[in-house]
Amino acid sequence: MADEFAKGLGLLSGAGLVWMVLAGWYKTPSFSGGQLTTPVSGELTMYDQLAIILLEGMFWLAIFGALMFWVGIPLGRELYAKYSGE
Repeated sequence: MADEFAKGLGLLSGAGLVWMVLAGWYKTPSFSGGQLTTPVSGELTMYDQLAIILLEGMFWLAIFGALMFWVGIPLGRELYAKYSGE
């Protein structure tokens, strides 16, 4: 059980850190307001577009990865133990 918690925490913190760095670069036009929540500007190079895809992917990996290890896998093991007769 502690193994799943550590993996979920690792995914949450690692992917969250990558998301925060990329969001700081692409979603913070100024420090006066709207940090990490403003839309991305329209003129992007190919590498900027790839970074935006990575930005969105890291956000969802952090959310669903932590939920999978904290809720999904323990629930699956409990259901398997209950219905398999172990």
